[in-house]
Order: sequence, then C-alpha cells, then structure tokens
Amino acid sequence: MTDTQSPAPPAPARRADSDPRRRPGRRKPPTRSWRDHPVRRLTPWLFLLAPLALLITFTYVPVGNMIYYSFTDWDGVSPDRNLVGLDNYTQLFTRPELFRVFFVSFYYLAASAVQIVIALYFATVLSFDLRLRNLFKGILFFPYLINGVAIGFVFLYFFQDGGTLDSVLSWFGVGGDHAWLGDPESANTSLAGVSVWRFTGLNFVLFLGAIQSIPGELYEAAQLDGASRWQQFRHIIAPSIRPVLSLSVILAISGSLAVFEIPYIMTGGATGTSTFVIQTVKLAFQFNKTGLASACAVVLLLIILVITWIQRRLVPDDKVDLV
Repeated sequence: MTDTQSPAPPAPARRADSDPRRRPGRRKPPTRSWRDHPVRRLTPWLFLLAPLALLITFTYVPVGNMIYYSFTDWDGVSPDRNLVGLDNYTQLFTRPELFRVFFVSFYYLAASAVQIVIALYFATVLSFDLRLRNLFKGILFFPYLINGVAIGFVFLYFFQDGGTLDSVLSWFGVGGDHAWLGDPESANTSLAGVSVWRFTGLNFVLFLGAIQSIPGELYEAAQLDGASRWQQFRHIIAPSIRPVLSLSVILAISGSLAVFEIPYIMTGGATGTSTFVIQTVKLAFQFNKTGLASACAVVLLLIILVITWIQRRLVPDDKVDLV
C-alpha cells in the first residue's frame, strides 16, 4: 500500500531582523576601553606623587625657610626670630670681608676650564680604537669615586712641608721644603689642582658617552674624504657634544662658586683659602648668625641662577642634525 501522506512543507527561513538578539533596539552596548577610563588619566600623576612629595619636602620647603630666615636675626638656636628686613643683605654687600671670598672662586674656575680641556682631550683620544683604552678609562674615572674627605687627608700629607711632593721634586734637583699651603696664592693653586685631579673623571665620562653616541657612519665617511683626526673632532665631535659641553660649563661655574669639601678639610679656610660656602657655614654654626648665613646662601643661589640663565642665552641648546 502506498503512502498517500504528503511531506510536510519546509519551515520558512527566519529573517535575520526577526532575531531578538539582532534587533537594533537591543544591541549589546560596546565594552568601554581602558584608554577612556578616568583612572588612566590619573596614572602618571600617581607615579609622580612620591617624587614630587620628596622634592617639595626636601628642596622647596627648605629653600623657602632659608629665604625667610634671611630676613630675620635668628641665631639658629633661639625660638625668637625677629624680622630685620634687608639688614642681612646690606651687611653682606657693605662689609668687604664677607664678599671678598668670592675672588677665591676664580682659582677653581680656572681649574674647571683646565679639567674640561683635559677631559675632552682624553675622551676624544680614547673614543678611537686604541690599545689598553679601557684601562685608561678606569684610571681617569677612579679619582671621582673616592670620598672627598679621604682625598682631602691624602693631599694634606702630599702638600705638607717635606711631604710627598717635596720628596718627588728633590729627585729632579729641586731642593728645599716649600710651604705649599702656607701663603694664599700657592695654597689656592694647590687646592684648585686637587679639584682638577678629582673632577676630571666626571667630565671625561660625560664627554665619552656623548662621543660614543655619534653614528659610526660619519667617521667612515670622513675617513673616505681624507679628513684628519682634528677635522673629525672639529666638524663631527664638537657639534655633536655641544649640549653636554654646555652642561659641563654650567656644572663648572656652579661648582666653582660652591667649593667647600677640599679647602675645608685641608686648610679649614685659613691662609686666604676660605670660600663663600665655608664662610657661610662658619657664620651659621660658629658665630651663630643663621640669618646672615641664610642671606649669603640666597645670594649664592641667585648668582648661580643668573649665570646659568646668561650661559643658556648665549649658548642655546639647539638640536644638531648631522645625518
């Protein structure tokens, strides 16, 4: 017997727009990206919160207190702080013995120029392929790693009468003991020489890092053109390290005005070797004139800022494109 029942008709295809999940009014809202989250905008400030707090606490707050103390007669111990206006600054600029110590800084400024020249020379020479150049790099940088107090005591025996320097000079027929730290001229010259020995390594490392960052293709092109070492230094190295050289000049000037460690340990500021910082420390802790010492510190800070601003205006830090 044949099956007379007709097959069921196929179910009509569901329209795409009939699916409730696909209706425009019921679309799933897009997921919000982390880039648009408000917390993400605060993330850099959260990382800067700790260093900014330390900077404000240990830099700007003490500077503000120092400026306030410079207008008082505070002795550093008493709770009484009477405002005296500009009296401390008037004393500073009207008493020659307080401002005369700035002339000692010229010895260290000349020494800074010498150490920059020496450091630039050795950085240029040792940037090329030479034998034992790593050994010489370590020898030049090693003095900067020694503690300043230790350096002061070592050179104190080095310059004493009949000490190491006199013994070495006697080998070359230069007899007689010389008081290297006995008169102002020789004492300041000797102390400035110690600063050259100590800080040449810092400038050497700065210059060497800047020179080694120069692309090697420039040296190859210069050699193909027949350029000498001096021409490579003049046209390739010198323009490339100009920002670092400018930084070294700023550090040299500020360091020359703020010398303290070496002369204080070796002479204590005697025989005309007292610097502006040594005088400021003595005013604050030896003579209990914290207000006047604060005025000296404020003046020193302003002088360094003005010199730095002038130097940056005369030698702007322009970007150099050598490629």
